[in-house]
Amino acid sequence: MSQLFSSKNLKLLTNPLNMENPITVQVLGICSALAVTVKMKPAFVMALSVTVVTAFSNLIISALRKGIPGRIRIIVQLVVVAALVIIVDQLLRAFVYDVSKQLSVFVGLIITNCILMGRLEAFAMANKPWESFIDGIGNGLGYGWILIGISFLRELLGSGTVWGYPIMEKLGVYATGYVNNGVMIMPPMALILVGVIIWIQRSRNKNLIESK
Repeated sequence: MSQLFSSKNLKLLTNPLNMENPITVQVLGICSALAVTVKMKPAFVMALSVTVVTAFSNLIISALRKGIPGRIRIIVQLVVVAALVIIVDQLLRAFVYDVSKQLSVFVGLIITNCILMGRLEAFAMANKPWESFIDGIGNGLGYGWILIGISFLRELLGSGTVWGYPIMEKLGVYATGYVNNGVMIMPPMALILVGVIIWIQRSRNKNLIESK
């Protein structure tokens, strides 16, 4: 049991949150960060979906890796990811249909998300199932907190709400003359916020710059 939660496995879980973040360090998964972060609810559901698919695709590919011929490994990886994405998509349609409609084609595009294919190739094909599962969760969480953080700022400043709750109205901010910032809900603002996070992260972690 102690080996399952060793310091090495803990690093697999925590490193993607900062020093190996898939969005801010590896610059992967940017498209969905731009597209689904206008509101917190769809951003959270997208983050959870990617985490689930990444973790279980890593687990399955790692378990099968010794029996997968090298020439068709990408095809096998895509089939596994596609099957998991279909399951996730159907669950979203069944239980959170309104969010599923907001996410539209972006759930299906998880299949081609660079984070998934990168972890399958770089980690799952060379490591044991449990470590691969932890790595998938870590990278999903690293991806997810960026989406949720960006969506929090965009929804709060752009719509005056958080998770649909009228925060600005309840705080009486509008009575002081405050007006929702329409720029925050425009796609370029998501890219600007990602850039700001990257700048803050690299200014606080000089090792990131040196390693490049």
